[in-house]
Amino acid sequence: MKGKFISLEGIEGVGKTTNVKYVQEVISDAGHPVVVTREPGGTPLAERLRDIVLHHDDEKVPGMAELLIMFAGRSLHLENRIRPALDAGSWVLCDRFTDATFAYQGGGRGEDADRIETLEAWVQEGLQPDLTLLLDADPKVGLARTEKRGEQDRFERERMDFFSRVRQAYLARAARFPERIVIIDAERPLEQVQADIRDILKKVI
Repeated sequence: MKGKFISLEGIEGVGKTTNVKYVQEVISDAGHPVVVTREPGGTPLAERLRDIVLHHDDEKVPGMAELLIMFAGRSLHLENRIRPALDAGSWVLCDRFTDATFAYQGGGRGEDADRIETLEAWVQEGLQPDLTLLLDADPKVGLARTEKRGEQDRFERERMDFFSRVRQAYLARAARFPERIVIIDAERPLEQVQADIRDILKKVI
């Protein structure tokens, strides 16, 4: 039996790192093997592409180049880690997936959604998460949290209007795919957020 594919999405500062660990615990406690991974990245070569996108400041990375790098990394990630894990019966828990591309490169950078959909079809061949947890918060709240982290990457240094566009693109994706994407109010205390996550996961498990 193939495993389930779950992704977590949201702008910076919504608590994805903390809640990835929580989701992993819930799945493991239910007796399922789980592979935890992330995008961009997930394999050694894809992690090198992640470094280019997040930290390469010596040369400008145009929006289209950024988009193509994201899907190049996703192709590596899918073929070398995600698909093999699912086929082996493991559950896969991914910190961001293609919804992030529609949000950041589409909503944030303004790249054409039709082009993103074409790349999505070529690279993923129909594979989508079984469930996406969208941790939603006002960008002012999220960015206030990230300021405490220290050094910021290329995305974290963007302006508030960029993250407002990203958030709206995420919410538009959730409205378009309500059967897969569940919105969770991440501005509330962590205990309340995780109670919602637990209830949602119970239905999948």
